[in-house]
Amino acid sequence: MPDLSVPDDLVGAFQIEGEPVRGRIARLGPAVDQILRAHDYPEPVANLLGEACALAALVGSNLKFDGRLIVQAQGDGPVRYVVADYDTSGGLRGYCRFDEDKVAQASEGFLRPGARTLLGAGVFIMTVDQGADMERYQGVTPIEGETLALCAEQYFAQSEQTPTRVRLAVGQADDGDGFRWRAGGVLIQNIAEDDARGPTEEAWTRTQALFETIGEDELIDSRLSSNHLLFRLFHEDGVRVFGSQPLRAFCRCSQSRIETVLSSFGPEERADMVEPDGKIHVTCEYCSRVYAVEPTTLEAIDAE
Repeated sequence: MPDLSVPDDLVGAFQIEGEPVRGRIARLGPAVDQILRAHDYPEPVANLLGEACALAALVGSNLKFDGRLIVQAQGDGPVRYVVADYDTSGGLRGYCRFDEDKVAQASEGFLRPGARTLLGAGVFIMTVDQGADMERYQGVTPIEGETLALCAEQYFAQSEQTPTRVRLAVGQADDGDGFRWRAGGVLIQNIAEDDARGPTEEAWTRTQALFETIGEDELIDSRLSSNHLLFRLFHEDGVRVFGSQPLRAFCRCSQSRIETVLSSFGPEERADMVEPDGKIHVTCEYCSRVYAVEPTTLEAIDAE
């Protein structure tokens, strides 16, 4: 079996040897730490966003074309919105909108409130973006289950009729330089039976039983490689790993993008945005970078 020597910031595909079950595994270290540290989120909110990032990597890494996979959920709970954006170069970004007081209230008595508690009643959405010249594909299901993993399983069952299991984990670990965020996830799917393959139900049932033994601590253990984790789970049948793709925190915001957005506002609206230093300041929701724009720059754009 190939050796994934670096367990951090990788997503890879695998298949159980001789069985109609395929899957993907993601391990996130510095990438998810950078995404979560860009925001001063309460721990339950940071956990939710970390799960969304791991899920976006698991699902998005299966895209067969250049594009993006966007995982989002929105509801009427303390967290109004969570989104994670994966592009096929391995870039990840994400953010949440939430009410801090309501999150604190919802967290009382919970070790870690899950997606249903934080998001309330709402919808879980996956969007495939194939670029500017292609129509987006979007699947929407109700938020069901207490975790994003259960939301994803319900999505695949309803939108794609594909039996799917998902396990996600997020936590902080001390790597010697202080505590850092880590995340991980595993997804398995049952390949539909056909005349050549025959019935697949028995193999799927057995694989799910093994899948249930995955511990959250294993998914975020920096000392445990993806290969070793898969071998622990499926060594009786054997597992074949099909390479891996690196993941990184990456935001598409830029000075020129911000200036383009601001130029779409009228002069009076932009005048109201100018702060005491004479500039317009814009903070990227994804990476928290602050951009300062001179009004004269926007006037020059208007004149073009």
